[in-house]
Amino acid sequence: MIWTSVRLMHILSLFLISIHMANWSEFDKGVFLVNVLGIVYNPATKKILIGRRESDPYIKELSWTFPGGRPAYEKELEQYLQEQIKIKTNLDVQVEKIVFAKTYPEKREFLSIYYLCTVASGTEQTSQAKEKFVEIQWVKPTQVKEFFTTSLHPKLFEYLKTLE
Repeated sequence: MIWTSVRLMHILSLFLISIHMANWSEFDKGVFLVNVLGIVYNPATKKILIGRRESDPYIKELSWTFPGGRPAYEKELEQYLQEQIKIKTNLDVQVEKIVFAKTYPEKREFLSIYYLCTVASGTEQTSQAKEKFVEIQWVKPTQVKEFFTTSLHPKLFEYLKTLE
């Protein structure tokens, strides 16, 4: 089944309505902090862009990751992802498709939605803004295992292999 941004936003809206009308402490399942992440791919070099963060406030073990962030409620998920990638890397990207979604063993209430993105324009550079990357690097998709310090789902890794 292909999940569209509109469908995901509809589902999230239903959750938000129910959350607004209920006490958060009553939820033991079904409520997540959502992150949208871009697998920024360069088909010419067959490499993806990853960034290094320092002192992540939510997942202490996190260092290298894909660019993205928590989406705002006012925008489509893809639009927010494009803005976050621009802020963090200076790249304008085309969001191609959703490729995977997962929770983290390190923090089960986090839900990440991974999108395949391609570079439309720009030259990569780090941002001086708060909570942004201190370093960015193009790597072969299977090299992420050498960089990531948090869990990498086997199905996501299998997808990354197809990009090489």
